[in-house]
Amino acid sequence: MQNLPRIVIAGTASGTGKTTVTAGILCALKERNISVSSFKIGPDYIDPGYHKLLSGANCNNLDSWLVGKNEISSVFYQAAKNSDISVIEGVMGLYDGGREGVSSTAEIAKLLNAPVILIINCKSMGASAAAIASGFRDYDKEVNFAGVILNGLGSKSHEKMIRNAMEKTNIKVFGAIFRDENLHLPERHLGLLPIDENEKKNILYQKFLTVGNEINIDEIIALASSAKPLKNLNINTINTGKKDVKIAVAKDEAFSFYYEDSLSVLEELGAEIIFFSPLNDEKIPICDGLILGGGFPEMFAEKLEQNVKMRNSIKQIADTGLPIYAECGGYMYLMKSITDLSGKVFYMTGVINNKAVMSQKLQTVGYVAAEQIKNTIFGKKTLKFHGHEFHFSTAETDENNAAFTIKKMRTGATYTAGFTNKNILASYLHLHFRGEKEAAKNFIESCRKFKNG
Repeated sequence: MQNLPRIVIAGTASGTGKTTVTAGILCALKERNISVSSFKIGPDYIDPGYHKLLSGANCNNLDSWLVGKNEISSVFYQAAKNSDISVIEGVMGLYDGGREGVSSTAEIAKLLNAPVILIINCKSMGASAAAIASGFRDYDKEVNFAGVILNGLGSKSHEKMIRNAMEKTNIKVFGAIFRDENLHLPERHLGLLPIDENEKKNILYQKFLTVGNEINIDEIIALASSAKPLKNLNINTINTGKKDVKIAVAKDEAFSFYYEDSLSVLEELGAEIIFFSPLNDEKIPICDGLILGGGFPEMFAEKLEQNVKMRNSIKQIADTGLPIYAECGGYMYLMKSITDLSGKVFYMTGVINNKAVMSQKLQTVGYVAAEQIKNTIFGKKTLKFHGHEFHFSTAETDENNAAFTIKKMRTGATYTAGFTNKNILASYLHLHFRGEKEAAKNFIESCRKFKNG
């Protein structure tokens, strides 16, 4: 049994202010010199960057589809065990997730037996906020619904009206946040602007501390401390104790979509992670394997194209048989070119003889199940994965080199996708190695084989 103080910050829907409120709480706790671990429910890559900036500690994702229900407590415990309190930001609305609520905020809150605070955007409503809150409280009695934080208030009288309504329904109010356009975070097509591109990141701490000051932090701490001890923790460790292969990982403004804990799995299995920048470096570092993660290569296509030395470096090393794994943006970078929304073509590495074309329309978003249709650097044909896709670009699939059969979990639609050929595996698929340990082990072994000739 482990006593781990924790709370979940949920919303009625996307856009209610979960990230803003979570940021405010993180800043307020830091001001009190309270060590905090933060988490983000779901597959999001961008919100954790804001958590890390404000708390000073890594933020881990909690996703029951990508890592499996049995791994959630292990991921949580390993990150939370040395902290005074854990703050967990939800995804979408409290009960929203994949098919049948998989990896919803409610599901994760129940798996961790954590109390939930609901954020309500109160703009243009009065007592109806209490009706919404009571509906969320009563929808699933297994959720430990603790109360609400009111967001988007217009005045003190507006606050009083809603507080009175909450009292009538016996719902506790943990904070009241007033409308402030300065708190709005910039967005682009995949969500918030990544923290590394936010020109105002140096002033965000003071900005969000004002939000924290509108929340009753003493009551937040007391609520988190009331969480019951976690029982029968499933603590899974796979540390090999040696680091005998080097894996280069692309990481800069164009390629930033990585789960901290996913890379940790590779380290546990024997990899030394070496970060490099396709935007700014001239060549990839000496390594035994290469990972090109997701991100926004389309936003930096001109600079990526201009870095000819890096493009040639990757093409040349690919021809030597170096194991290369690429996801989404990395997949696009391996292609011959990227065409932006204006129709302008930018040349990429040319490792894959295909073209990525940006679209105004979202092509796909959601959880998927994937199955390898060939032997790859991840293992044998028929190996299965749980993944997530979210992209606006399109790319034709060469059926002769297709890597996966993919099934959308929400609709059941199936299609072939991705690219594999000897040492290369690339697709729009996002995976988490904590949930795909066999693939991680096989990738490390592929790197060892390359290292040993």
